[in-house]
Amino acid sequence: MNRRELLALLPMFAAARLDVLAQGTKMTVYKDPSCGCCAIWVTHLEKAGFSATVSEAADMAAVKNQLGVPAALRSCHTGVVNGYAIEGHVPAADIQRLLKERPAVVGLAVAGMPIGSPGMEAPGMKPQPFDVIAFEKGGARRVFASHNR
Repeated sequence: MNRRELLALLPMFAAARLDVLAQGTKMTVYKDPSCGCCAIWVTHLEKAGFSATVSEAADMAAVKNQLGVPAALRSCHTGVVNGYAIEGHVPAADIQRLLKERPAVVGLAVAGMPIGSPGMEAPGMKPQPFDVIAFEKGGARRVFASHNR
């Protein structure tokens, strides 16, 4: 194998490593009892190797307040994994990266419910661009990842 062939394989090995990081990682997902997209997002997580436990919560605002999710970044469901809050339709690969890098943030969020984000796929509709935002306890925020750009 030459150098070029080896370099071509590196992205595949990196993706496989991220999947291994998620294997068996437990996540609790809090959702409103009437939400359907949340179940699709949980399936997305499980396909990536996470072990998700779903807990229905009638007062999602209280859950989000307790976990420190900023009001401007809120969506329909909230997960907790290894001490991090995961708000909305965050792609599993971004959660895996978060767990690998372990930045000093409260969590990640995808505000709203952008079409094309995991759990919000809509056949025949063009995916919307969206950002995954890392948020800190003091209120600082930064773009952690961008999708569909």
